[in-house]
Amino acid sequence: MRLPFNPRFSLAGSRLPVAETVGMALNTLRANRLRSALTMLGIVIGNASVITLVGIGRGAQNLAEGQLSNLGANVLFVVPGNNDTRRQGIDFPKSLVLEDAEAIAQQVPSVRRVAPQITLSEVVQAGGISATASVSGVTPEFLPVRQFEMATGRFFSTDDLRSARNVAVIGPDLASKMFPGRQALGRRLRLRDQSFEVIGVLQPKGAVFGQNQDEAAYVPLTTMVSRLSGRDPTYGISLNFISVEARDEASMGAAGFQITNLLRQRHRILREDDFAVRSQKDALAIVSTITGGLTLMLAAIGGVSLLVGGIGIMNIMLVSVSERTSEIGLRKALGARSNDVLLQFLVESLVLSSLGGAVGSAIGIGVVSLVGLVTPLPASIGAGTVMVTVLLSGSIGLFFGVVPARRAARLDPIVALRSL
Repeated sequence: MRLPFNPRFSLAGSRLPVAETVGMALNTLRANRLRSALTMLGIVIGNASVITLVGIGRGAQNLAEGQLSNLGANVLFVVPGNNDTRRQGIDFPKSLVLEDAEAIAQQVPSVRRVAPQITLSEVVQAGGISATASVSGVTPEFLPVRQFEMATGRFFSTDDLRSARNVAVIGPDLASKMFPGRQALGRRLRLRDQSFEVIGVLQPKGAVFGQNQDEAAYVPLTTMVSRLSGRDPTYGISLNFISVEARDEASMGAAGFQITNLLRQRHRILREDDFAVRSQKDALAIVSTITGGLTLMLAAIGGVSLLVGGIGIMNIMLVSVSERTSEIGLRKALGARSNDVLLQFLVESLVLSSLGGAVGSAIGIGVVSLVGLVTPLPASIGAGTVMVTVLLSGSIGLFFGVVPARRAARLDPIVALRSL
């Protein structure tokens, strides 16, 4: 990047104003736009990668948090098995029965409602249409505990539960799939060899952990036991899990403690529990840990691109020093100090990295916005993250520009002038 000699050096004396040094650095970069653009390319890609990957990581976290909020407020989940069995992929033992849910409702004072649940995957048929859906046997308490709302019709009553009637409440997506263009209310579904009347359709609820709750069907728990799942001769009515609503948020800890003690007594546990009590906060903490680690890993991958971009800046600046040796010698001969030369090359590195960081951040923000628009992932990026990334890219350019700048500043004027 050889530039014509600037005669203002002779007038600047031994001190070159900072503004003039910055101007000269910018002129030097403009003199060879293609090289400058290619030098910035590594920083641009690095910044765009960091912004995009962090935005996608946060989107995954936002999606998980949004799904967890659909589970209901102040809700505890009692599930069979313990952490060891789940980690080893062992089937959940049949350690939860209907009597456990009834005992929790009657004996735990910090609990408001209890909703036992049995869930199966069944083929649902209506006319010539069939689909595989999640079918759950629940009680009337399921609706308020899990904060579902009815779109049309009604939910199960105590009489439906007591009489084990063949009635069903379905999600809106399942209703659209089984009865396209028709009203689902009052029509009939077939589960195995049983006919069920649709008495209600739920409001959209969304997905939880990849399972679409809007494609599910719900029948009375007693109907599920007598018509579909059956009763275990050893354990009785086995449950998949129990949803428990605490009286308020402050009662969550007490409810978990009391439920754990009650079930330990009922199951006569001396060592390891054969069940687990989990809250929405526990699940959120696990998800936050996983997604936080994922976001950090993605940011580190993008950071490698930034590092490579910084090395590219250093290489190009070293080449530039070699090409401009005579210019540097002439400037020093006319009174420019080593610090003036050092500052010019540092400014050039800083401008390259900062400008590349700004362009890369703009590209990354655009990609994150596009992902949020065209995918279900609510990708987002904060202004603070963008600022930190731009500052980081500038710092990388400044750091990797020190070696070329020091080499330029240390050139002997007499040796440098020999290249003229």
